[in-house]
Amino acid sequence: MLRIHVSGVDLSRVRMATRPDAMWETILSFHRLRDRRGSTVFGKWRKESRTRLNGEARLLSTVVPPRGYFPDFLTPSQGSAEPFGLDAGMEALRDTPVDRIRAEIGLLTAQASLTRRPPSRPPAGPALPEALAEGRTEPLGRLISTLRAYHRAAVEPYWPHIRASVEADRAVRGRALLDGGADELLATLPPMIRWRAPVLEADYPVDRELRLDGRGLLLQPSFFCRTTPVVCRDPALPPVLVYPVTHPGAPAVPEPGPWLGRLVGHTRSAVLRSIDNGCTTSELARRTGVSLASASQHACVLREAGLVRTLRHGSSVLHTLTPLGAALIRGGAPIAVP
Repeated sequence: MLRIHVSGVDLSRVRMATRPDAMWETILSFHRLRDRRGSTVFGKWRKESRTRLNGEARLLSTVVPPRGYFPDFLTPSQGSAEPFGLDAGMEALRDTPVDRIRAEIGLLTAQASLTRRPPSRPPAGPALPEALAEGRTEPLGRLISTLRAYHRAAVEPYWPHIRASVEADRAVRGRALLDGGADELLATLPPMIRWRAPVLEADYPVDRELRLDGRGLLLQPSFFCRTTPVVCRDPALPPVLVYPVTHPGAPAVPEPGPWLGRLVGHTRSAVLRSIDNGCTTSELARRTGVSLASASQHACVLREAGLVRTLRHGSSVLHTLTPLGAALIRGGAPIAVP
C-alpha cells in the first residue's frame, strides 16, 4: 500500500502534468514490452516494436528489471519538456551526480540479491550497473544512446497516440478540478487510487509512506503505466505520482469514407492514411505511388495544417500523425491505441 500524506498546503499545490513525460513513457514501455498481459491494448505495439529493436532490450534490462525498483535517475523531471522532452531528459540524465548514480545502483544491486536474480550482463565486459557505479562517462553515454535508440523504435512512432490518451485523461481531470477543486480531482483518479483525506492511498507492491511536506504533488498520467501507479523511491525528489490512463476497449475503427477524399483531395487523403503509424518521405512516396518531391510537398501541406508532425530521424525525416490527423482519417472516431 502506498500512502501519500497531503496537507492543506499540499492540496492547494496539486497540479496536472501538461503533457506526457518522455522518460517515464520510455522506461514504463520497457516494462510493458516484457509483460505478456494487456495484449488487447499493447499486443500489436509489442509485435511492431520488437521488429524495430536491435539489441537495446538486452542492455536496458541490466538497469530496468521486469518488476520492482529501477533507479530514479532514469526518469528526471525534465522529461515532460517540449517537444518530446527526450533531449532535455537525456541531458539531465547525463548530468546526474556520480554519488547519486552509485547510491541508486547500489539499491538496484541489493534488490537483485534479495530476489536471487543477478542483473543481466551484456555480451562482453562488466555488467552495466557495475560500470555505471564506477563513475566513468563511457557507460553512461552507452546507456543514453541505448535509451535513445529504444525510444526511437518503441515510443516515438506512437507518440501521437500517447499524447492523445494523456490529453484525454487531462481533460477529464481538468473538468473535475473546475467542478470541485483539488478534492474532486483526487477523487476521480483511477480506481486503484483512493482519496481518503488527508491521505491518498494506492495499491502498491510494497508499503510506502510519502509525506509531501508542503511541496505539492504532480499528477502525471501515463500511457504505458499499468495496474498500479509509480512514485520515485527517493522522498527528497520532487513528488510525482505516475498513474495509468484509462484505455478504452478495442472497438472496430471505421474506415475513412469517400468524404475524406472530397475534403482534402484523393492523393492527399491517401498520403494521410499512408503516414498513419509513421513513415519516412521515401516510404511515403512508395506507398502512395507519387514522386519523392510530391510526397514531400504533400507532407509539408499536411504538417502546416496541423495533421502531421515531422521529426528528424538520422539522415531522413519521419512523418507521424498528430491526434487531429489520426481523428480525421478515422472519421471522428476515438483515436485507436497503438
